[in-house]
Amino acid sequence: MDEGKAKIVQIEKMMASALDSQQRDLLRAVLCHCLDEEARDFDSKGAAGNEAILEAFFAAKKLEGCSERSIGYYSSVLRKFVSKVGKSLRDVSTEDVRSYLIGYGDGSRVSKVTVDNVRRVISSLYSWLEAEDYILKSPVRRIKKIRSPKLLKPVISDEELEKMRDGCVEARDLAIVDLLSSTGMRVGELVRLNRDDIDFEGRQCVVHGKGDKERRVYFDARAKVHLAEYLALRTDGDKALFVSLGRNARRLEISGVELRLRELGRRLDLPRIHPHKFRRTMATRAIDKGMPIEQVQVLLGHSKIDTTLCYAMVDQENVRQSHRRYIA
Repeated sequence: MDEGKAKIVQIEKMMASALDSQQRDLLRAVLCHCLDEEARDFDSKGAAGNEAILEAFFAAKKLEGCSERSIGYYSSVLRKFVSKVGKSLRDVSTEDVRSYLIGYGDGSRVSKVTVDNVRRVISSLYSWLEAEDYILKSPVRRIKKIRSPKLLKPVISDEELEKMRDGCVEARDLAIVDLLSSTGMRVGELVRLNRDDIDFEGRQCVVHGKGDKERRVYFDARAKVHLAEYLALRTDGDKALFVSLGRNARRLEISGVELRLRELGRRLDLPRIHPHKFRRTMATRAIDKGMPIEQVQVLLGHSKIDTTLCYAMVDQENVRQSHRRYIA
């Protein structure tokens, strides 16, 4: 920040408690005019409307490597927030945010995890606004993480996995089940794979994860066999590894995989089958069988090991046996 802007920020901070929003804007305009010609673009940020601010924020997130899906989620959350508070984003107070979150969580079907996700998105926006000198201090700073009970999320048992394999009618679906269960890759990574990405000899492939980060994942012999069988049946020229069924084959989308697995689970009377459950299952089994948590972190593509620990549940029976072995 140049000298002119630094002076403006310093004076605004000193006067913040004594001025309301309109008075702050007037003060900024006067300071920008009198102190520094170059600081006038700083003043223009103060005049930016909510839509302009949001568009600038989304552009920044896209530049950081956020996926279109993530930006879409950010957009949905923030536009609802803007509509509800009914004021300029620069004038939003801590109490405004807190009241919004309390109201958001009043719905009987809204979990604390969902409300905290909303808090994180709003916090991300205001951290950016603060860093970009749109505001002096984020109103979300004083709002703590919303704690929620840590429930043991179920994984797919060996019996359920075999039932799914036997219940697959299409070779494509069987290959998807095996690839998800053995690699633990995200569904978004699965649908972006091309035929040429698969190294059958090494039983591995490179996937593009969050932030377009590349990592190598590995699949087992069963997945190799079923992938090869599926590709041998393909007559289309599409480069995608997984395509839709029928004549006009095209790359399978995330929603297509989710729908197919959900239908498979319902048909076989299995509890809530979805792509992410395969990922959690793989992590749990890997740790349960003794794989170091750091290696599981690499396989899953997590930047923080805490995230890996959230995915993996250690089998309680193994905990009991280990206690008897080492403690009792």
